[in-house]
Amino acid sequence: MELSLDKSISSTTNLMTVSKIAEERWPGRVRSRLDPKRPLCYLECNSSEIQAVCNWLFNELGYAFASLVVEDTPSQWLLRYLFYSDPNAGQVHVLIRLDKPQLTVPSISAHVYAADWHEREAEDLFGLEFEGHPRLGDFVLHNDEWQEGVNPMRKDFDARKPYTHREPDPNWRPLRIVQAPGSFLMPIGPIYSGATESTHFLLETVGEDVIRVIPRPFYKYRGIEKIAEGQSVERMLLLSERFSGTSAFAHSLAFCQAVEEICKAVVPARARALRILLAELERLRHHVGAIREICDSTGLVVATSQTAILEEELLRLCCNFTGHRYLFGVNIPGGLSRDFSEEACREVTGYTNALLERLHELEEMLRFSSSFLDRLEEVGIISYDNALNYCLVGPIARASGITRDLRKSQPYSGYDAIKFSVPYEQEGDGYARLRILFAESEQSVRIIDQVVAALPSGAVIPKMFEIAPGEALGWVEAPRGAAFHWVRIGEDGLIARYRITTPSFTNWHGFRLAAESFAFQDFPIIMASLGLSVAECDR
Repeated sequence: MELSLDKSISSTTNLMTVSKIAEERWPGRVRSRLDPKRPLCYLECNSSEIQAVCNWLFNELGYAFASLVVEDTPSQWLLRYLFYSDPNAGQVHVLIRLDKPQLTVPSISAHVYAADWHEREAEDLFGLEFEGHPRLGDFVLHNDEWQEGVNPMRKDFDARKPYTHREPDPNWRPLRIVQAPGSFLMPIGPIYSGATESTHFLLETVGEDVIRVIPRPFYKYRGIEKIAEGQSVERMLLLSERFSGTSAFAHSLAFCQAVEEICKAVVPARARALRILLAELERLRHHVGAIREICDSTGLVVATSQTAILEEELLRLCCNFTGHRYLFGVNIPGGLSRDFSEEACREVTGYTNALLERLHELEEMLRFSSSFLDRLEEVGIISYDNALNYCLVGPIARASGITRDLRKSQPYSGYDAIKFSVPYEQEGDGYARLRILFAESEQSVRIIDQVVAALPSGAVIPKMFEIAPGEALGWVEAPRGAAFHWVRIGEDGLIARYRITTPSFTNWHGFRLAAESFAFQDFPIIMASLGLSVAECDR
């Protein structure tokens, strides 16, 4: 029985079909349940079926893999595999339970390669063994620093007690994949000048072109998810918007939406609209900054200065409008912490439209700069198939022909009532990613215009609501792509589990796709065109 994901079918009907097929294909081994209020299907199965179920969702039905959420309960491990698609196909959460002390579960990474890093992370932090995974260990917790068997996300791990740091192994050698005669490793990092965060790359080559790239991030594991345990919702809101300052509003919005779903809070219409305005203002500021980094990487001093001025002006606009350059302190569960006058909103639209004209002028100049284009065109190519298999997100994915955008595929905060297009390109190179940044900046300005023109009246500060126990997934299309925040609130009203999947974590996994088979001198330009954040990954 084949499943059609035709866009004319309602999301409820579609997920009912998914549920029915799953139970027919694995009778008695897969139990399904539909969420009565959301386009969401739960499929619970035994660990022996997890590979087949996830392979079916990903490779046959075309669902994208979002995240793996591991929960440590007193008697069981609960593993939740999150998949999503367009509005008609909704979300599917695949659940398996392992009775303790069992620690082994089949790896799905051979069928869903996007799950590779998620399984490696879970092995490091929880001590779970993903059977069949080709490379576990030495990932988030670097072996030259952390002792084996220290799994900080387990409930029995006491972060207040000191642990013995690992002594450096004098015989340690980096992993090598290329074994051809004359091959060698070129290390880059982990220490850089300026504000660049710590990360390490091993570039393997036999000449001038990079054959293999092995990224090694996570030099500053901050344990945000561990710190979350036992915290109040108010406290976690502060942390959610501070672990990635350049996407602060997006991440706080995802967290708030998860809490609102749990607590059944109704967000006022005006607050929902203003959230869109603020999210697009953040996206515009981020994209201008990303364009600046690309110009800087290619040595265009004048263009770099011009975009730096635009970025600074946007930061000042954010500060004048909200009181903070990076939009901290505006989101709260249930709405916003403050309202904004009609006049202030119109001033935002006036400035963003004027800035858009200057961006257009800059884009035209860059289009006819041959020395600039030579460094970007046909450099750092990520093919459509690779972007799809790695479930890449955001401008990187859309530059490779994938039009997925959570504002349309999983609409939230009223985006379903906004008219905008999702720009995409086919080439998948550095210049395609630059064009996406310009095109999305224009769309953000158009969205802001629509919001201000039809801004509802009413309150933005929510009515009082009680923090309730439960769990929910919050999501946003952050400036760098899809971000997912899983929140569980315990019976005591405190956070029991908080899982963050950022676009940078997702896209760093696919970084090597762009960097391999290109010359060493292209490496910094490729990095700039991808616009990845190390801090957003080192959570």
